Amino acid sequence: MNYIRVHWVHQDPRQPICLLSELDCKRWETRKIEIFSDGSKGYVSKTEDIGGTVLGDQPVPTLGEIAADPQFIPEVITVSEFEAEWSARRVRTD
Repeated sequence: MNYIRVHWVHQDPRQPICLLSELDCKRWETRKIEIFSDGSKGYVSKTEDIGGTVLGDQPVPTLGEIAADPQFIPEVITVSEFEAEWSARRVRTD
């Protein structure tokens, strides 16, 4: 598995400002976290979803391809970084 974080620079509060993805060897998302400017988060895997987040319907482009668009700032993250955010889905205060 590979793990990436993509910061999305924009002003639309309906869209996430940060996306964290767990990718399989063919770059398909297996789990994803979306973080919005108001602090809310969405989570999705093949077996659960929280907050309306969905897995991509195509493989995720390479970091270079993502970075070619100046509104996106991609980076590789560790499995530990991803798991720390993923674990937060169980701590809800609704």
